[in-house]
Amino acid sequence: MTEEMQKILIHRARDIKEAMKQLEENKKRILFVVDEAGRLLGSLADGDIRRWILQEGSLSAPVETACNSNPFIVSEGYDSDLVREAMLDRNITCIPVVDSVRKIVKLLFWEDVFEDGDHDRPLRKIELPVVIMAGGKGTRLDPFTRVLPKPLIPIGDKTVLELIIDTFLDHGVDLFYLSVNYKATIIRSYFEELKPEYRIEYIEEDEPLGTAGSLRHLRGRADGPLLVTNCDIIVRADYADLVEFHQKSGHDLTIVASMKSYHIPYGICEIANGGALARMVEKPEYSFLVNTGMYVMGQAALDLIPDGGAFHVTDLIERLRNRGGMVGVYPVSDHAWLDIGEWAEYRNALKRFETL
Repeated sequence: MTEEMQKILIHRARDIKEAMKQLEENKKRILFVVDEAGRLLGSLADGDIRRWILQEGSLSAPVETACNSNPFIVSEGYDSDLVREAMLDRNITCIPVVDSVRKIVKLLFWEDVFEDGDHDRPLRKIELPVVIMAGGKGTRLDPFTRVLPKPLIPIGDKTVLELIIDTFLDHGVDLFYLSVNYKATIIRSYFEELKPEYRIEYIEEDEPLGTAGSLRHLRGRADGPLLVTNCDIIVRADYADLVEFHQKSGHDLTIVASMKSYHIPYGICEIANGGALARMVEKPEYSFLVNTGMYVMGQAALDLIPDGGAFHVTDLIERLRNRGGMVGVYPVSDHAWLDIGEWAEYRNALKRFETL
């Protein structure tokens, strides 16, 4: 078994949390679940883990419980044309070759099957604009942001704003709305000199309008749902899958949330009956879905943003729910989310960006 194959295989008893980490490390975005004898039991991708989390499945559950038990496979002596056709029709990037007892003998990756370059790796397009909320002062990054607006903070050889835009370009997005206020002139000048091939339109905030207030200016200007993101985060996800999830679920607003785990380095005492120890949990670990600051918003959500004054996404979510609207959550892994909102996160983002 090659080293590359070992990174793609995972034993059925390993837990979901371990699988999430392995998915990030192997860069192929797919795992194949095997038993003790190395026989194939199923496949595990981001989408399988997302569905498991949304069904309130435990991250400590074995991967066998969350995997796709009927992945597409081929046997030794496979037809190459059949493999190519399956990858194109099913939009899959890896097919295992198995022997008579379902042991994996080879993995067929998209880049190897189409090594002649006659097909690009599948990446579905999305036909909707992206709004980047770039009007804040970035006070958590003071004093850096006294000179430079937060959207133009560098990561590597690009600004964070360019890196955010780059994540959408491969999905076919060519229209970006920038909501600007603080140091707006600097942001405009930067992109005027950059002369990008994509289109940028500005939403001018004469005063700070909160995390959602400026979106009122897009009513009647944008047709259909919008992808909205803060300017201090980078989320690496399948945006086409995100938009499809939003639309098929009938949500008015979908929150992109990152799975965060927190380890408590102490024994936790749970008490009852006025101070009696009920039980002690030694160094527990808790997992939460944390709002990343990225959303898909439908027109029904935009219509609820009032005219005038500051208005926040949290206000919009509360208003939607109070009026019977549907708010959904789309989970992504911790490693899919880069946050540069504070100095500690910014330094961490610099280190993580170097490894991507």
